[in-house]
Amino acid sequence: MPSISRPLRSVLYIPGSKPRALDKARGLPADAIIFDLEDAVIPEEKVAARATLADALETGGYGNRMKIVRINGLDTEWGADDAKAAASMGADAILLPKVNSPADLDALAAMTGDIPLWAMMESPLGMLNAAAIAAHPKLQGMVMGTNDLAKELQTRPRADRLPMMTGLGLCVLAGKAYGIALIDGVYNAFKDDEGHRVECDQGRDMGFDGKTVIHPAQLDVANEAFSPSEAEVELAQRQIAAFEECEATGQGVAVVDGKIVENLHVATARETLAKLDAINALSSE
Repeated sequence: MPSISRPLRSVLYIPGSKPRALDKARGLPADAIIFDLEDAVIPEEKVAARATLADALETGGYGNRMKIVRINGLDTEWGADDAKAAASMGADAILLPKVNSPADLDALAAMTGDIPLWAMMESPLGMLNAAAIAAHPKLQGMVMGTNDLAKELQTRPRADRLPMMTGLGLCVLAGKAYGIALIDGVYNAFKDDEGHRVECDQGRDMGFDGKTVIHPAQLDVANEAFSPSEAEVELAQRQIAAFEECEATGQGVAVVDGKIVENLHVATARETLAKLDAINALSSE
């Protein structure tokens, strides 16, 4: 299970240089926000964006949403100053782009102290080193940078994302092994709800905790896809009830819908209900 218990179904990118967007984000139903100082900010605005974002985070109003600041790479002229500034903004984590090895996280941690780190996984080398990166003591989550990965792989767009499955799968295995959060990449066609839903379902089935989104219109689809469905909740409740009844009476094994219910099924069922409780708690704020 991820080390972060809060829901991360939808993770919205917001440009750190746009006061209006930063204000609007306070009322959007995103579970987490990536305040972006990298791709969403043009070079001429990058220095000023630090102050704009710092002011917004100091003002607050983002509730219990997880607040993640994506800085520019440490190999750029802005990265080191971004890192130092982000460490004092009161964010929950700092997201480093294009992480290729644990050494990249070491370099960032040397500037940011105890604040948790997240890693953008968007290169072939990063995917090959996913296990070592996930094991970093400061790392709390991985975000898939599927656009950059597709570029590096020189692949053509496919609805099934087949060319990226190896890389994504390596990250899922690494993330589950080390108990960190896993966020799937963006779906670029923000007006295509059906295509977005298909890709969200694929990510959920792979084991991702949520999906990054580039437009508020994508939030509802992501939130629904990564929430337990009514059928899943109902099944979980029946599995727990059947198992507990068998334990109480000492009679045989629990069976639900013609299938044996073992300890591992009950553990999964309890996780499903706990996730629903966490979503309801976040939604009630």
